[in-house]
Amino acid sequence: MTNWTLAARAATMNPSAIREILKLTDKPGIISLAGGLPSPKAFPLNEFTAACNTVMARDGAAALQYATSEGYAPLRQAVADMLPWAVDPDQVLITTGSQQALDLIGKVLLDKDSRMLVETPTYLGALQAFAPQEPIAVSVASDDDGILVDDFAAQAGTGTNKARLAYVLPNFQNPTGRTMTEARRAALVAKAAELDIPLIEDNPYGDLWFGEAPPAPLTARNPDGCIYMGSFSKVLAPGLRIGFIVAPKAIYPKLLQAKQAADLHTPGFNQRVVAEVIKDGFLDRHVPTIRALYKQQRDTMLAALEHGMAGLDVKWTRPAGGMFLWVRLPEGVNAQALLPEAVERNVAFVPGAPFYADHPDTRTLRLSYVTATSDEIRTAIAALAAAIRAHQARG
Repeated sequence: MTNWTLAARAATMNPSAIREILKLTDKPGIISLAGGLPSPKAFPLNEFTAACNTVMARDGAAALQYATSEGYAPLRQAVADMLPWAVDPDQVLITTGSQQALDLIGKVLLDKDSRMLVETPTYLGALQAFAPQEPIAVSVASDDDGILVDDFAAQAGTGTNKARLAYVLPNFQNPTGRTMTEARRAALVAKAAELDIPLIEDNPYGDLWFGEAPPAPLTARNPDGCIYMGSFSKVLAPGLRIGFIVAPKAIYPKLLQAKQAADLHTPGFNQRVVAEVIKDGFLDRHVPTIRALYKQQRDTMLAALEHGMAGLDVKWTRPAGGMFLWVRLPEGVNAQALLPEAVERNVAFVPGAPFYADHPDTRTLRLSYVTATSDEIRTAIAALAAAIRAHQARG
């Protein structure tokens, strides 16, 4: 029997708490509020069918051939055109989902023991993507308006211990659903520029607003000091795995080299299909239908929480867009311990602890409102409330 010797970095690779919990949804009757899966009701199936046929008829051989690592030129141009600041398409790198974008950024900017600043809490997938580089992830205090700039400065470090980057999700953050205010964005960008700390702006949910669009991106305020990440997963379909990076020209070549080493290029056929679908302003017509669907389901969940959690010391966020809200349980209730009891009542959620780089709040959990139907949401929240009451009753 072969005795495999693992690289030291392999010890930093852990299973995704979300992916592990999604396995629970295989149980018949489970209503999952766990996964961040876009609603399949929002997938433009007819448009994709037509685009696939067009791509194959027009340039099928090229679509099935190896392609440039930077990405399909018309798609890069489309990305540059859709952003609200001046972007050269030569700054756009098409990635295999925004998860790959995180991986490439980590490889290029982080070393072992590099200091890295993140929100409290932050996106679990980013912590996973950066972990193999063995950085020191430092949580910066955050409130309902986003990262606290005074603590950002306090945690920035100095000299060789100065933070290499700060990773932030300003719009409808995963996991909390919160949105960074205009004042907070301006202050954060100014402080990051003063301290010379690059900002990594992750914006997969920014188009999914329910009332009004969020403030301008961080990157629009200081394009040379930020790397911007976006994705077509939430506005078209996640299965195509099409994301993108917009990077300053000073760092772009190294990200491109990391991309070449990772997978040569993102599937050319997929890129061409997306470019075909979004031409002629399709997203401007399509995304409002997603917003309307998700808003209705968010409203259903908020109403269900108000009703089901009456009399319990449970608090939750009220997101103005996106796919998630964040719940804090009563004193003494651990979300991880509550999960099996909720599953017994046929509802699944994601415990909040894995979303913290350090000092996790074990009373927190994340709920997604976009995949379940309204009836399922009401049933699931009632079951969750019953699980909390039963847990408290047992002490």
